[in-house]
This record gives sequence, structure tokens and C-alpha cells, in this order.
Amino acid sequence: MSDARDVNSIGTEQAVVAELRSSLRGEVIDRNHPDYDRARKVWNGLIDRHPAAIARCAGTADVVQVVRIVREHRPPVSIRGGGHQVAGSAVCDAGLVIDLSTMKGVQVDPGARSVRAQGGVTWGELDRETQAFGLATTGGEVSMTGIAGFTLGGGLGMLMRAYGLACDNLRSIQIVTPDGTVRTASSDEHPDLFWAARGGGRGLGVVTSFEFDLHPLGPEVATAQVLYPYEDAATVARAFRDAALEAPDEVSPELGLWSVGQDPEIPLELHGSKVVFVAAVYAGQAAEAEAALAPLRSLGTPLLDTSGLSPYVDVQSSVDEAFPAGGRYYMKSHFLDELTDEAIDTMLRCDKRRPRPESLTVIRTLGGAVGRVDDDESAFAHRSARFNLSIDAAWSGPAMDEAAIGWARTTWEEMRPFSNGGVYLNFSGLNDEAESLRSAVQGPNQVRLAEIRRAYDREGLFEAAAGRP
Repeated sequence: MSDARDVNSIGTEQAVVAELRSSLRGEVIDRNHPDYDRARKVWNGLIDRHPAAIARCAGTADVVQVVRIVREHRPPVSIRGGGHQVAGSAVCDAGLVIDLSTMKGVQVDPGARSVRAQGGVTWGELDRETQAFGLATTGGEVSMTGIAGFTLGGGLGMLMRAYGLACDNLRSIQIVTPDGTVRTASSDEHPDLFWAARGGGRGLGVVTSFEFDLHPLGPEVATAQVLYPYEDAATVARAFRDAALEAPDEVSPELGLWSVGQDPEIPLELHGSKVVFVAAVYAGQAAEAEAALAPLRSLGTPLLDTSGLSPYVDVQSSVDEAFPAGGRYYMKSHFLDELTDEAIDTMLRCDKRRPRPESLTVIRTLGGAVGRVDDDESAFAHRSARFNLSIDAAWSGPAMDEAAIGWARTTWEEMRPFSNGGVYLNFSGLNDEAESLRSAVQGPNQVRLAEIRRAYDREGLFEAAAGRP
């Protein structure tokens, strides 16, 4: 890569790096560091950005020092937690990455049914610790997902109809605000910050730890995991819609249009074939699950039904191999108030043009505990939706970038008439697309979120880190 920086910008970078190295306990990685190219990479291989420096914080005190240096030198800033965030906001070009990825502390309090986890923790790491006590909270469906970005964006997961979104399970956060102050935000302390952190996304400061409610679940859970023939997709999808709307809150049904990978647990003759998959976890006593999950297992004639008891940590990591680090990903979404026959037919027509077998289209069912939170209780703006449509383009090489991204964008546009106008922040395309979707992501909370951000960041230090929105 050619270096087009001028003398002044190079001098500023050198000054920032020197001050970081003299102030932090953690490692500082600049463009000349031998680990630079690895350190600037994130899970999504589509993101290829070149920051001036990466401040790999060892703890909250390091974060305070980095924020002080940001205030002094005013570089562009991004914040990296687990490094999974799809849109790419974790890394900035020619700026400073505040990297929490080595902050991995997890402390479970089984008596209080809570867990405190630092900002670099992933869901796989958190689940491993909480499951030692038979406890869980709503988390990501790929274990490599970081808890930070996932939760700040809302957090749709397999337990959400029983326990709410990930952000609904927050008890408190510890955050370094742009003035360099370490604050605890909860329903009692800085409730405005706490409101914004629950679904409002980034740009409030650097969240160094999260405290979640935990619920008795596991270590084994009952699941529905069924593959149906692709040629029956229209019938299965309609039956799924009806079953999902009648499902108890302990079940958060999902339907996907995908292709079978090279999974040794799936018969060889199905490898590579398009299928409809239906999945759910029963968020309750496994012995009571059969009746609740049965409707999802009888939507048609299954190709394969692997439903049964599985360790919760295995369920939460079961699709990891299909989404490897370094693959290329682009995701879009719509919230839907209803899943009409016309919407299903349009979704299937779009899926037939899916350019890569790794890509998929997913319907997630909301309602239950998600809808029982008052609209003004948190920043998450889409409580009334019954479904979320996720269009997940996945592929392995840059030669397919245009086709894969084009398919996702075209599908999103064709499904737009069936949307209620809302878009899920965590599946909103690439970071530079977010400005045009601000009102769709934030909905009626847009004005209040902007006021809270201004109140804590009057000088706009973290404006770029907010990802607009």
C-alpha cells in the first residue's frame, strides 16, 4: 500500500504512538509493528482498513489514558471489542483503534444470577463460564461474536422470546465517557446512558464491562433442528409462520434458506443441496419441551431431523464452521409486522438467485419478552415487530464481492415493501451505509439518542466511532 500521508499527519501519528507507549500497560501496535497486519484484521475479511495505531488496552485504566490522548490529539477513533462486528466499525483508516480484545475477564455470581464480563469477551467465552453453573443469558448464535457490539445493538438470539434481547438483560455497564471519566450506568446511575446503551449502538464512550442477568438453563437443552426439502419451501414457510405465531415464549423459532455444507453429521447425499432449515431452543426444563417444539418438526416431510438434547455451549457454537474468521460477509435486515404469503413468495424468488451456497436468508421470530418491554424503556426501537428478516451474504474471495453484495442489496430492496420500515443495527450493511439508514435503525428514538450523545460528547470525539448511527 502506498503511503500518501503528509509530513504533518506522520508527525501526529508518531506523537500519538509515543504517548500511548509511555502511558499504557497494554501493547501499542503501529504501522511498523510486525504484528500490524494481523492486529488490524477482524472476523469479516471484507473489512481491510489501515489504522495509524492500535491501542490494545490491558484494562480500564488503559482506556482512560487512551481517551485522554484522543482528547489531546483528536485522531479518528474506532472501538474494537470481540472483533466480530459485521459492518466494519471496529477498525478505522488512518486513526486510532481502541482495542479491548485482550480484556477477557468474566466473573459469575451464581447467587445473584449475574455475570460481569469485560468488553473483549465473546459469547463462547461467556457461555463457557456461565454454563459451569447451569446459567445462561440471550447471546449471539455464532460463538465468536463479541458481547459488546452485539448487546449495544440490541442482541437478537435464540432465547429472546423467553428472556428478552441481550440488551434487556443488562443490569449495568462500566463506561469511559469522552471526558475520560469512568462511570457506572444502570437504572439508578446515569439512567440516560443506560437507556442509550440498551440498543442505541456505539458512540457513547468505551464500554469496558457489561453486567448481565442470568437464567437457569443447561447444561443440556432441548432443541428442534430440522431440514426440509427446498422444493417444499413455500409450504414449509407458511406453516412455519403459523407455528411461530402460536409458539410459547420459551421458543424463538427460526427458519432459514441455506445450502448444506460438508458436515460429517449430515448424510453425504445432502451435501451441497439447498434446504429449508428450522431451529429453536427450548428455554425451560428439557422434559417439558416436546409439545412446544413438535409443531416445528411437522411443517412438512423432513429430510433430516436431529432434534433432541444437546449441551447449550454446543448449540451456541454449532454453526461456527459455516462462518469462519476471514470469510467475507455482508448482512442486511428488515423488521416485519407480519409475514404474508406475498412476502414469503418474494423471499423465495430472491433466494433462488442466491449466488453462493454459503449465503442464506433467515427469518427470526420476535414477540414474547421482547415485546413486553415498554417502547420508551430502552433505545431499541423495534419492540412491536413480529419477525426479523436477515439477508446474510457470505463468500470466500474478492472476485465474488460484487455478486454477493449485489444479491443481498437487491433482496433487501425487493423485500422492502413488506417491512415496517425498521432495520436491525447489527445487520445494516457496511458502516458507510449507516447514515442513510439512521431513521430506520433508530426509529422514534433518534432524537433522544442524539441528545444523550451530545450531552456526554460535546466535542464529537466519538462521532466516527458511533458508526453513523
